[in-house]
Amino acid sequence: MTTAPELVLANGTVHTPSGPVQADVAVREGKIVGIGSYPDGGRRIDCTGLDVLPGVIDSQVHFREPGLEHKEDLETGSRAAVMGGVTAVFEMPNTTPNTDSTMRVHDKLERAHHRMWCDHAFYVGATAENAEELAELERIPGTAGVKIFMGASTGSLLVAEDENLRRVLQNGVRRVAIHAEDEARMNARKDLRVAGDASSHPVWRDDESAMLATRRILRLARETRRPIHILHITTPAELELIAAHRDIATCEVTPQHLTLAAEDAYPRLGSFAQMNPPIRSAAHRDGLWHWLRQGVPDVLGSDHAPHTREEKDKPYPQSPSGMPGVQTLLPLMLDHVAKGHMTLERLIDMTSAGVQRVFGLVGKGRIAAGYDGDFTVIDRKGTFTVTEDWIESRCGWSPFTGMELEGRVIGTVVRGQLAMWEGQLGNQAVGEPLRFAGCL
Repeated sequence: MTTAPELVLANGTVHTPSGPVQADVAVREGKIVGIGSYPDGGRRIDCTGLDVLPGVIDSQVHFREPGLEHKEDLETGSRAAVMGGVTAVFEMPNTTPNTDSTMRVHDKLERAHHRMWCDHAFYVGATAENAEELAELERIPGTAGVKIFMGASTGSLLVAEDENLRRVLQNGVRRVAIHAEDEARMNARKDLRVAGDASSHPVWRDDESAMLATRRILRLARETRRPIHILHITTPAELELIAAHRDIATCEVTPQHLTLAAEDAYPRLGSFAQMNPPIRSAAHRDGLWHWLRQGVPDVLGSDHAPHTREEKDKPYPQSPSGMPGVQTLLPLMLDHVAKGHMTLERLIDMTSAGVQRVFGLVGKGRIAAGYDGDFTVIDRKGTFTVTEDWIESRCGWSPFTGMELEGRVIGTVVRGQLAMWEGQLGNQAVGEPLRFAGCL
């Protein structure tokens, strides 16, 4: 190396594509320039006893800006991200107004400039009205692709009918993200909601609502030859089905559905456990873990979707669906690693390399020369308790408050710049738009 690196993370266990190595990792001008021994550098941080992971990427967050900033905005949401070890996020389009046009994508990119603490990309929301424009919209630099809501959730984006779904899938080539719940079935089952009882939420939005939508979108994806990515899977049967369609479909699971179970969550948390698709039974949760160990889910996404306490305190079903999660994604999953539910290698794949593989990210997802200097530094033996004063999200609460977790996030490095270290934010927000092979 002819020029000294600007940052060296020294003496840590560095998780490379070849496996973990005891080494320094050196960064210059935002890029990794070497893995080995680098005694000289502009800034040298001793990581003895720590693990240096590829930067964690959360490929599903709702930061609520524009229009819903009383719940969250791009600055507060991204601050929560880096406090939890997340170096990049894909943000969803169900804002007010919806992110469904070139103008609205550029508006979000401008809002994010020098305000977001992590790197970022924004989804374009599919509608019946913009279906023919999506091939152009998905190529805007800084877009994560197209998002379809097959069932109504928070916001007004909805593409429920096969005819319109087909039109959306026929326009463009990038992988399309899917919220798969069947709108017709859910409309027919609304009477099953019990006023004041959030435990009726998974009765209303039942397994079959999810399976019907997943079957339909798999059929349409194959018919149109369009790759899809099914978000926040909640039923083992869906994962078994997706396993038979790996040529056309990838999928995501969330820490919430891997951690919470209906039998405890609704009596303890009430509507604060309410999300779409719902928290289901312990048997569902255990089934997700079975298929995770079979290698089926490709990525972990938090589906970070905050609402205020006042909104969540409304009696069910007036209470909105969604909970914060970007800051607790990695701590929760590190605790699962500590408990033997999964390996650290599998967690790394689902939060970095898997995201790169599924979405065609450029320069992200691994610790390798030439890649961006994005790192999540952890203490696997460290412990901490989730407290509300640790939560950076504007909503100020978490369904995991009070949980004691093993595995602590020490630092978040974004393109060689410290976004967070030992609970302290960096000097400034440094996030930039992500790049994708489909937009170059």
